[in-house]
Amino acid sequence: MGKKVIVVGAGVAGLASAIRLQHAGYEVEIYEKESMVGGKMHQIEQDGFKFDLGPTIVMMPELYREVFELAGRNPDDYIPMERLDPMYSVFFGSREEDHYEIRSDLVELMKTLEEISEEDAQGFLNYLGEIYERFTVAKKHFIQRPFRNPSDFYNPSTLRQALKLKTFDSADRFISKHLKDERLKQMISFQTLYIGVSPYNGPSLYTMIPMIEFLYGVWFIKGGMYTMASAMERLFRELGGKVRLNAPVDEILIEDGKARGVRARGDRVESDFVVCNADFPYAMKNLVNDRKAKGKYTDQKIDSMKYSCSCFLLYLGMDKKFEEVPNVHNFVFSGDLEVNLNDIFTGNRMDDPSFYVYIGSKLDPSLAPEGKDGLYILVPVSELSTSKYEWDEETIRHYRTLILDALKKVPGFGNVENHIVSESFMTPPDFESRFNAYNGACFGLRPNLAQSNHLRPQSKAKNCENLYFTGSSTHPGAGVPIVLLSAKIAVEELLLDDRGTVTAACKPGNQTAAAADATGT
Repeated sequence: MGKKVIVVGAGVAGLASAIRLQHAGYEVEIYEKESMVGGKMHQIEQDGFKFDLGPTIVMMPELYREVFELAGRNPDDYIPMERLDPMYSVFFGSREEDHYEIRSDLVELMKTLEEISEEDAQGFLNYLGEIYERFTVAKKHFIQRPFRNPSDFYNPSTLRQALKLKTFDSADRFISKHLKDERLKQMISFQTLYIGVSPYNGPSLYTMIPMIEFLYGVWFIKGGMYTMASAMERLFRELGGKVRLNAPVDEILIEDGKARGVRARGDRVESDFVVCNADFPYAMKNLVNDRKAKGKYTDQKIDSMKYSCSCFLLYLGMDKKFEEVPNVHNFVFSGDLEVNLNDIFTGNRMDDPSFYVYIGSKLDPSLAPEGKDGLYILVPVSELSTSKYEWDEETIRHYRTLILDALKKVPGFGNVENHIVSESFMTPPDFESRFNAYNGACFGLRPNLAQSNHLRPQSKAKNCENLYFTGSSTHPGAGVPIVLLSAKIAVEELLLDDRGTVTAACKPGNQTAAAADATGT
């Protein structure tokens, strides 16, 4: 057999790293503390209902497919998916004119925009053109490459490209330059919350997220998002990989400046390399005990860093189908989005939150008992180090009441509360305890300017050999497609150190993945 690699954590990036390494000829073993794989891409089963625990929106499907194509498999056999159009509904109030269906069909989208304002329709096209140009620069020079040494960033060529990104503007200011209608601005700018930052201070580059939706579409995987996690586990096992579930890692063993394996449940397990998919801040505080290997990431440094927002989630099993709600993905906006977002990032408890409703059983009836729907409701909230309130029963009741009262006013939902037959929830402390998400921050370290690109934790450990990091708190950042890229970068870095080449990490079983890789989609 080849050299042995231990992967700590079976989150999306851990699974993708494990598949790539097993395919490249390594003997890979995953250690996962939970009883199932997926990390935050988990599944909740209750009373015949199935809910995705965390991520729900599939963007950039080529990156999902690439992991399977790499191993010579047909992705459709593992993650059958369909494109959604409309992509989602947006609700600003209870009247019909407060409801918009957002299409990725540009012809239909332009009709909607022109109804709002012809000037804004023109502005929207200008926004798309400008952000697409910056997206291509980011893709080519930043998102898909590591910054192992300072000189990888601080050189004339890269700095010249960095200036083209115009990162010093906020998402909201950039959108406001092109659009005037407040609702339209909110529809586009709120999506920075997909990676846990506010559009009012998050870098304008992150307005590429809605652009990716408009130009490449939103997709749905049969069985929900958890299908992706379970399919990656299946592929990894087919390739000969081993998965240890209910196996928490206590420590990454570091001796003489090298990772030598892990300590799990008191047992020493040796390996040639360690790939850590545990959240980077948690790992540096709890799994890396060697002071030299921590480098600048001391406990004080970890605590002083900025974190993305967290989420409060309700999983509601209903006794009926919501036929009058047209779409799977639904966004309900509060009266004042700016106040709402300011509360999230300053730690205040909100009294008028915006939230998201996902009804996966609309597209896949197997996710709920016959004749019923499951509602997944997500409210972005403060992470624990910022929060000025406790997550007690009163706080949970407060948010639950606000959500259900707001839903009553949204066309198609009616008196939701009277139809609940099954209920559970996740809070920021749950994300912290179950998934080791530091401060309960669902998207890891906040991707602000001081924590992006070369300033974000990198895949290759700076002060320890044979140790690599992957996941949302590392470069290039959060969001499922981006953490899939972080897995690719981590494996390429390992191969570069071990073999002096990265080709085995990228060489697919057919040419589709190579084409996807060339386009960066």
